[in-house]
Amino acid sequence: MGEAPRYRWLLHIDLDQFQVSVERLRRPELIGRQVIVGGDGDPARARQVVTCASYEARSLGVRAGMPMRAAGKKAPDAVFLPLDMPEYEASSERVMGVLRGFGDALEVWGWDEAYLGIEERSLPPRRRIDDVVATAHDIRNAVADATGLDCCVGVSDNKQRAKAATGFAKQAIRDPEASEQARVFVLDDDNWSVLMDDRPCRDLWSVGSRTAAKLSDAGIDTVAQLVATDRDQLVATFGPHQGNWLYVLCRGGGDDAISAEPWVAKSHSKARTYDADITDPGEMHAAVRTLTKDVLEQVVAEGRMPFRVGLTVRTAGFYTRTKMRKLPEPTTQLEPIAAVAAALLDAFEIDRPVRLLAVRLELLDPD
Repeated sequence: MGEAPRYRWLLHIDLDQFQVSVERLRRPELIGRQVIVGGDGDPARARQVVTCASYEARSLGVRAGMPMRAAGKKAPDAVFLPLDMPEYEASSERVMGVLRGFGDALEVWGWDEAYLGIEERSLPPRRRIDDVVATAHDIRNAVADATGLDCCVGVSDNKQRAKAATGFAKQAIRDPEASEQARVFVLDDDNWSVLMDDRPCRDLWSVGSRTAAKLSDAGIDTVAQLVATDRDQLVATFGPHQGNWLYVLCRGGGDDAISAEPWVAKSHSKARTYDADITDPGEMHAAVRTLTKDVLEQVVAEGRMPFRVGLTVRTAGFYTRTKMRKLPEPTTQLEPIAAVAAALLDAFEIDRPVRLLAVRLELLDPD
């Protein structure tokens, strides 16, 4: 495996309040309301956490990772929605497809974020910063036009600084006076110290709460104080790897490589929301088989091999549940896969009309 190519410019693309935004595309009446997505959407159930909260809910103290019960107390008037994994995956794949259309290396970091490398360092320089910023705006417009989703773009010369730039771009979302142009932000040597010196070390990418506490114990609370700290002191406190990394990170340095490995989907899914809710079990089974056949055709066309089947059922009232089951053995034959999908459907206790079904096939790695 060769070394990952290094890039002069890196763009960090971050989809804003992703799951909430996807839900609002389907239910526009949720725009402007407090919306919380997580678990099965029931804030009274234990062991469930918030996956995504709208800015309206965040203003009340709701945060991702917070127990749903706690979120319910902070935002009792919020609309609570269950996770819809197939829909989020499909929306994410559409966005990443748009990004790949810009022709530069893409490194996907999750449903809602990715890095785009522009201009390899091994090639002669071609693009100026103005050109790169124009590309960032083109990306925002293309994603919005193709998917209806909004994103922010951070521009810099390495991943860590580009991600920090996205944080500044996101501030424009919460500022009613900010222009659309502010959704793209450049963070580089010219403004790094001005913007970062007075910020807490915790604001640096990869500096977690434990590292920040250890720095604070050493009298280092801000980025400027970290810059002023001798490298040897950092190495003595944190060890050679982390100490040297902190020394580079606080000065705006970071990783400028984009993985050369091609992006490979871990799964494919097909979902359908029905115009009229389904109540007949036979009709449900027929619908599941059709979805299974459709997604299997996509998998076979890519030369992939399924090993696990998932089925999502959404009933009236938007109550959503998902079950997964491993195939007896990996196969591309329809009948054994359809049999598992049918068995998953039978395993649900369906006591309400069904409004959505989704079949998901998890895939072996190509190797």
